[in-house]
Formats: sequence, C-alpha cells, structure tokens
Amino acid sequence: MIGMFMLISQIGLCTPGSAVAVESGSMLPNIGIGDVVITQSTQQTQIISHTEGTLSGYTAFDEYGDVILYRKYGSSTDTLIIHRAMYWVEEGEPMWSGGPGGPGGPAAPHSGYITKGDNNRDIDQKTSTSRLQPVKEEWIIGVARWHIPWVGYLALAVH
Repeated sequence: MIGMFMLISQIGLCTPGSAVAVESGSMLPNIGIGDVVITQSTQQTQIISHTEGTLSGYTAFDEYGDVILYRKYGSSTDTLIIHRAMYWVEEGEPMWSGGPGGPGGPAAPHSGYITKGDNNRDIDQKTSTSRLQPVKEEWIIGVARWHIPWVGYLALAVH
C-alpha cells in the first residue's frame, strides 16, 4: 500500500496536477467510486472536448473527449467535480440545444465547458452540479490521465 502511494506521488511529480479519490458513481462505468484519479495540470496539456474527440477519434476513459477535475463555481470549499468536457460555449451562446423544433437553452453567462458525468442523464449545467454555469478555464484543476481502482476507499473512509 505504501508503494502505491509513493507511485501516485511520483506520477504527480512528473505531471503536476492532483490525485483525488472519487466519491460518487457519476462517471461509472469508466471511473468508479473509490478509484484514485491522477490529473495532469492544464498548463501541461490541452483539453479535448467530447465533440472534438468524436471528430478526431480521441478517447479518454473509454469515451470521446477528456475528463476534467474542476471546482464547482470556482469555489475552494465545495467538493471537486470530475466529469467529461462535452463542448465549449462562448458567452451569450445557448448552453444546450432544445431538440428537434425546440428552443435553445439559456444563454451562457460566460465562456466555458459544458460538462457531464458519463453515468448522468443530463449535462451539469441543467442540474445542481453546475446550474446554468459553464465551467470556466480557471476553475479547472486538471485533466484526468490515469485511475487506480479502489485505492481511494481508504481516503474516503477517513474523510
């Protein structure tokens, strides 16, 4: 077990970012509760959205686009969110389409990513996860690169 934490620390040194234990099932089946996710700093990489990944064939965690770790509304006190970057919207653009013949979603109050858990039905901006707020670049802590199943259960039990 100590060796695993040393490995996480060393990976973290190679790719400045974070290692976090996943608390919910919103990313199932690709990332599970208790998995430790290791991120790479956004200063070290670019974010590829689900839309861009679909066009280029790029996948991460068995789905198109990158999974990002972000601070809800930029807050330093709320639980961190780890969800997939679905697409980018500019300020004033509709945050989602209304479907066939329907009106578009509300205008984005600022530019940012529309995000969604792989196991969730709706995008975060339609729910309390990130209600009507695209994820600003400065709220993003990192891009998920690796995950180690079940290692985070100990951290979650202590938390």
